[in-house]
Amino acid sequence: MQNSLLPLSKRREKRQLLVENKLSFQGPESVLSIYDTYRTASRVGLDADQLLFCGMVKGRKIMHDFHDEAGKVFLPHESYVMPPGEYVEIDFPEANEQRPTTCLTIEIDKDRVDFLSERMRGVTTLGAVEHDWQYQPHVIHTHHTTETQQLLERLVGLFTNDSSDKEMLIDLGVTELIIRLLRQQGREVLLDYCQHTPDASSISAGLSFIAQNFSQPLDIEQLCRCACMSRSKLYVEFKKQVGCSPNEYQQQLRLKLAAEAIEAGKSVSEACYTVGFNDLSHFSRRFTQFFGCTPSTYKNKMVKH
Repeated sequence: MQNSLLPLSKRREKRQLLVENKLSFQGPESVLSIYDTYRTASRVGLDADQLLFCGMVKGRKIMHDFHDEAGKVFLPHESYVMPPGEYVEIDFPEANEQRPTTCLTIEIDKDRVDFLSERMRGVTTLGAVEHDWQYQPHVIHTHHTTETQQLLERLVGLFTNDSSDKEMLIDLGVTELIIRLLRQQGREVLLDYCQHTPDASSISAGLSFIAQNFSQPLDIEQLCRCACMSRSKLYVEFKKQVGCSPNEYQQQLRLKLAAEAIEAGKSVSEACYTVGFNDLSHFSRRFTQFFGCTPSTYKNKMVKH
């Protein structure tokens, strides 16, 4: 996301505060803010009057909220969604003058979120899962898909540059971001539902099958039989309800489990082979695409926490 931000030299020119500097850009019913933190700091407060989408750009920070006082490490390619009225405190353990820690927020009007929630309720469901697409007011911490990362980069470019179509394009981009947020929330509901009731529906049976066999090569024919779907129907339903293909879902699951193994103290190679990857270089490339840093860098960042 760094390429879409104002150059650091330009941000330094506008710098007003010694520790943390904030630049804001107004859009239709939304505000983009870029934060550069130049010195280590702890328990820096952040609250939200509207829905706040927080994206990490560079460096590392640790976020504490009411639900997780111990704190959660926050790295590039990750987002943190705060509902209106939420308050968090942030540690910046690595920030310095040469390599400031950089993050961004996009403030979105809650009425707009409610409007899009209502529209989604009328056009899409999650099968047997009870979910009305209303935004649930809790903090969501998640990894970006490639599409979400590209969307954020595009939005930063739109907010920070002038064009005749700027407001219209920002409006479309923020709409897409809200839909992705609601989809991610719905996906969490679906996956939690599948974990507790794996045989409740075709899609939950398929997700349960992948989870139980995550380290094995994905047998699509067996998955189709398990989900009681044709191959074409399976791919359509996965894309609609999970947001990706069965193969991509398995890859995401493996990468998240590998990250958990690395956090638990396993070596990068142990984590790679334990979750089903056969090639360390391929694993490293996929991990870097998904988490925004190499497995070794991820391990070093987590060890410091």
